[in-house]
Amino acid sequence: MSATAEQRPTAAPQAAAYRVPDERAAAYRAHGWWRDETFLDDLHRHARTHPHRTAVAARRITESRTDTLDYAELNRLTDRFALALLELGVRRNDFVAVQLPNRWEWVPLVFAALRTGAVVVPVSPLCEGEELRHRLALTGARVYVTVPDAAETAVRLRRELPALAHVLVVDGPVPEGARGFHEHVVGVEREREEGAAARLDGLATGPDDPFVVLFTSGTTGLSKGVVHSPNTVHSAVRGYVDAFGAGDDWVAAVSTPLVHYSGFAQGVLGSVLLGGTVAFQDVRRDDALLDLVERYGATLLYGPPATLADVVASQRTRHRDTRTLRHVVIGSAPVLPELADAVAATLGARAHSLWGMSENGPVTTTRPEDPDGWASRSNGRPVDAMEVRVETSGALGDDGVGRLKVRGASLALGYLGRPEAFTAELDADGWFDTGDLARDDGRGGIRVLGRARDAIVRDGRVAPVAELEALVGSHPDAVEAALVGVGPQGGGPDGPDGSVGPDGSVGPGGIIAVVAGRDGRLPTLEDVRARITAAGHDTRFLPDRLEAVPALPKTLTGKVRKAELRSRFAPVQAPTG
Repeated sequence: MSATAEQRPTAAPQAAAYRVPDERAAAYRAHGWWRDETFLDDLHRHARTHPHRTAVAARRITESRTDTLDYAELNRLTDRFALALLELGVRRNDFVAVQLPNRWEWVPLVFAALRTGAVVVPVSPLCEGEELRHRLALTGARVYVTVPDAAETAVRLRRELPALAHVLVVDGPVPEGARGFHEHVVGVEREREEGAAARLDGLATGPDDPFVVLFTSGTTGLSKGVVHSPNTVHSAVRGYVDAFGAGDDWVAAVSTPLVHYSGFAQGVLGSVLLGGTVAFQDVRRDDALLDLVERYGATLLYGPPATLADVVASQRTRHRDTRTLRHVVIGSAPVLPELADAVAATLGARAHSLWGMSENGPVTTTRPEDPDGWASRSNGRPVDAMEVRVETSGALGDDGVGRLKVRGASLALGYLGRPEAFTAELDADGWFDTGDLARDDGRGGIRVLGRARDAIVRDGRVAPVAELEALVGSHPDAVEAALVGVGPQGGGPDGPDGSVGPDGSVGPGGIIAVVAGRDGRLPTLEDVRARITAAGHDTRFLPDRLEAVPALPKTLTGKVRKAELRSRFAPVQAPTG
């Protein structure tokens, strides 16, 4: 049953709330960070100037094949998908949710949303249950594109989601109440029909309009929907590619999901901005990533540390030609010196460290001109469109550690349906509180230590939690690790909420290393303490206990649920009285 006009929530009544003040927007345009075009204009331009250059290489691992699109094909499919969305009743500011693995269909869907003025909603393939219902309900998605299992759930949810008019299934059986995506969207050449172009005229998303809703990790509740415009994304992506001196020879191999900012914006949109190529795989097979690098001549490879460690190991086992590879960009966790050295030795490329978040995209990165090994000591300097500052306070001691705040042209427009939550993180001068702790790196950049709510403070000093976790997690007998400070009620320095307290005490529970072992093996507490000491870290941050888990509890975006670990391993208090 289709929703009535009265039942269909859209972004249109809220669009004015997602406007940046005119004077700030003018300043961003004056610097070239914002523009009067969108990524759709980039696609059209490259389809004219080099139509047969490969835009997308989408590898299907289990099927042992790669789907490719050149710029002419991507441009034509964008119109075809856009016309299909119009036939499904999608109108300007309607939401189109997409929950797919890394598939080629993802890319023209993004540009079709731009073509019709719709707002695209990337949904993690791991999202299910209440969190999926929350995301579809919050956005009022009219169309939902997904795989068969999730489609069955969505069809059942339609009773609770009056706006959800169409569920489209990519590959596999189509459950009753859904439609086949390839049959309805891909297989009909609507762009060749008479008057097709006229039906799309004047619909495209403007550079300052809501364009995409990206969801946060939701570590302390249901996730928030981060609203971006083409320009907030452009300024971040422009700064990202410029940091590496990129041109139209850019070929990015991306290991992260396309539903994440790193895949969606840095991978797909960054490549189309430059007229380059983006290559990805539909399932995680880190040992196969170098096949993409070799086949398409990748100049940049992006992924988290664990993925790059697997890539290095794969190269040592079976050599691939990586002479085109210039930059290996590592996000989501600190880069250890041995990983940076291994990347250089085995891949012949420089390792870079990047920090960012859904609300801003890539904010800081190390640069080619930085000293050798700098990625293992810093998260880099801000991209051109952003500023960073570290606000210190007495509660965090006197060693230069403070709350990390950012501002600039790539800051999101707000949180969908929760403007007050976004405003609460902003001060009068436009600085956004990231919730992270950081320190100055001594070269105009930052080193991120971890989340403020998960801070471990001992003797008035803040532990470099993120670095310690990376170090412990890289032990040969470990898959991953987390450090938590446990107080008397299962919390951090100040109790159950894990906030930073002024006394610097982690409580009687001490510092706990929670470790997921590898292949039945597990490092001992002595192993972990020796590894941290050998790396030169302050001995006051040595763990007091080690706890083993099969796997760390995580959010859909891979963030560890520290509150759950603190609660699970809190010391048991003796009854009083």
